[in-house]
Amino acid sequence: MTSPISETSETTSLWSSAEWFSDAANWLDEQLTAAGIKRVGEVTQPRLKPWGTVLRADTERGAVWLKAPAPEMVFEVPLYRLLASVVPQWVLDPIAVDVDRGWVLLPDGGPTLRERLGEPSGWSEALVSVLPQYGQLQLDLMPHAEDLLAAGVTDMRATVMPQRLDEALEITGRYAAASGSEVAKEQHAWVSGQRAEFAARCADLPDRASLDHNDLHTNNVLGGPAGSVKFYDWGDSVLAHPFSSMLVALGSLARWLEVDPGDELVRRPRDAYLEVFGDPAGLLAELDLACWIGKVARALVWDRALRREPGEFAGAPLETLASLRMNSWLGSA
Repeated sequence: MTSPISETSETTSLWSSAEWFSDAANWLDEQLTAAGIKRVGEVTQPRLKPWGTVLRADTERGAVWLKAPAPEMVFEVPLYRLLASVVPQWVLDPIAVDVDRGWVLLPDGGPTLRERLGEPSGWSEALVSVLPQYGQLQLDLMPHAEDLLAAGVTDMRATVMPQRLDEALEITGRYAAASGSEVAKEQHAWVSGQRAEFAARCADLPDRASLDHNDLHTNNVLGGPAGSVKFYDWGDSVLAHPFSSMLVALGSLARWLEVDPGDELVRRPRDAYLEVFGDPAGLLAELDLACWIGKVARALVWDRALRREPGEFAGAPLETLASLRMNSWLGSA
């Protein structure tokens, strides 16, 4: 077995220890044996980040991956079990799950959509096929809101979002004060002054709720560009209005392609997604509002991922909140 990656960060000291690596690798082997799968390669630790670590091993049936999320994202482990039960066609089926340890063992899902397509020029057309599948996944999960909460998914439905804004402002207020930046202080002050407006707009959002991946882009989609795909890396997900997923999915597409959100390259996958829920033309205002409100959830997701080691992205929560000023779904996310 390959020695774990050397790290000095306090937040990753456990995962970088030889003892943890040995325990995790032994568990991986036990689960493979129980599943009748033979390991044929060494266990390695290709990724070690403050928000989680991953072990990899080759087997007679292909690569397998042991994922250990940070405590803030450990809900992803029981969530995989729920998703495999309710929407198995669109997620990886775990080989094993250990909720107490916070470990999930997954089969390899093949190249990501981004790896398959290469240059961004083909991403729009691929998402015309991919996003309706994601929309159907969300529709199928709508009756399971309580199950999602029970798995540990954070509630970001419209009724609680005014409270979530206050939580986000506490975080960004500390950052702005510590940064000494006048720009940061002004941004925080502006968002603080929008509490009443934000609460009013939350009350206007239609009552839909499902799983919002919250980081849906071409590197978190396996398979494609034609045919069925699988969605993975659910550690950022929340329970929210389903359309808020398009904040990242369409926003990142527009930025990668360097086009306006009204460009046909964005409109076509947008409308393909909305058709799953009804008439796209009649849902555009709801999409805009859901994504605008979803910026607060996105700021909090940034915080939980960065809490242990903010690093270069320390300003991301405030930057995301400040994009409420744009009054549209497209903005920093």
